[in-house]
Amino acid sequence: MIQLDERSSKPLYEQIIEQFKLLVARGSLMPEDAIPSVRKLASQLGITPSTVAKAYQELERQGVIETIRAKGTFIARKVELQADDRKLSALHQSLSSIALELKMMGYTKEQAMELMAEAFEEI
Repeated sequence: MIQLDERSSKPLYEQIIEQFKLLVARGSLMPEDAIPSVRKLASQLGITPSTVAKAYQELERQGVIETIRAKGTFIARKVELQADDRKLSALHQSLSSIALELKMMGYTKEQAMELMAEAFEEI
């Protein structure tokens, strides 16, 4: 289900967040599907529960998951990923950097858009 890359520069909790979002986007996890408890996922991944808890807190804040006391944690009934200004700003910066690199490599706007469409389809 979730696999972490210990060699990545991306923090483990961010990898967990990204992978849950990817599983939801692909339809591998559906609304109201149960997900492992903090302790269980931490044990499966061989990491501390506080790392998983941090990821779950952020996923809950973003509306991806919901915790129901005494029942467990589930994919939210209606997943609506919240876009906050900081995240949008960071994404814009990343896209600008990618666009610059592609332009320096001789790609046209249309070719760059095609690459983005392909990447989007791979999700």
